[in-house]
Amino acid sequence: MIVKNNILEELIKSIGDETIEVVDLSQTLSENTPVIQLPESLARTAGFKLKQLSKYDEKGPTSYWNDFVAGEHCGTHFDAPIHWISGRDNDSVDRIPLKNMIGQAYVIDISQEAKQNPDYCLTVEDIQLFEERNGSIKEHSWVLIRSGWSNYVSDHEKFYNIGQDGQPHTPGITKEASIFLAEERDILGVGVETVGTDAGIAGTFNPPFPNHHYMHGANKYGLAQLTNLERLPEKGAILIVNPLKIENGSGSPVRVLALVRN
Repeated sequence: MIVKNNILEELIKSIGDETIEVVDLSQTLSENTPVIQLPESLARTAGFKLKQLSKYDEKGPTSYWNDFVAGEHCGTHFDAPIHWISGRDNDSVDRIPLKNMIGQAYVIDISQEAKQNPDYCLTVEDIQLFEERNGSIKEHSWVLIRSGWSNYVSDHEKFYNIGQDGQPHTPGITKEASIFLAEERDILGVGVETVGTDAGIAGTFNPPFPNHHYMHGANKYGLAQLTNLERLPEKGAILIVNPLKIENGSGSPVRVLALVRN
C-alpha cells in the first residue's frame, strides 16, 4: 500500500512541478462551435447555447450562472457505442467501465496527406509504418489521427469544406483501418480533429460511415473535434476522457486531457 501511495504522490508532484505537462485537447464550447451538418430529411443536433440566469444583479445579487443547451455530439465530444445502430446493444455513456476513461495515446500524423487531399483516410499501411517506428499499438489505448483540421475550427467554410458536389471533404479512416484497430489491436477507440470520426464523404462508403459502424459495433469509442494533437508525442501520452454521466446517453461534450512527460 505504501508503494501505491508513493506512485500517486509522485504523479501529483510531477504534475505540480510540470515534469508532467497537462495538455488540453478540447475546443472551447461557444455559440460559434461548429456541429455536424446532416441532410434536411434527418434530425439535426442543436448547437451550443448559453442563457444567463444572473450576474451579480437583481436576479441574483451574489451569483453569476447560466443555463445551457447543447447536443450530446457538440464540440469536442465523446461517441458511445450505443450512438450507432451496429452498437445498439453496447455501452451508453453511463455504463462505460471507469478504467476505460484512462488509456495510452498513439498519435498518427496524416496532416501532410490531408493537406494534399482533404478526403484522405488513414490506411492499414499508414498504421504499419507507424508501428515500425513505435512498436505495435497496445490494447486499451486510443489512436488519435492528427490531420491539422483543428486549425480551421474558427473558419466554418474551411472546417466543413463543402465541395461543388455538396459533400463535405474532410479526412478520416478507411474501413480496413477501423477493422484492424478494433479487432487486431483491441484499442479503446479513435480520436480525430474533424467534426466526426469518419471522413466527410463516408456516407458514400460501404458500409456508410465505416468507422462508426465497426468501432461501435465492437463496443469501442470515438472522440471528435480534438485540438493540440501536435503537442503530443507519437506514443507515451496518457489520455483522460470523462464524458458526462447521462442516463442512456449516446455521447457527451467532453474535456479531454493528456498527460505528457516533459
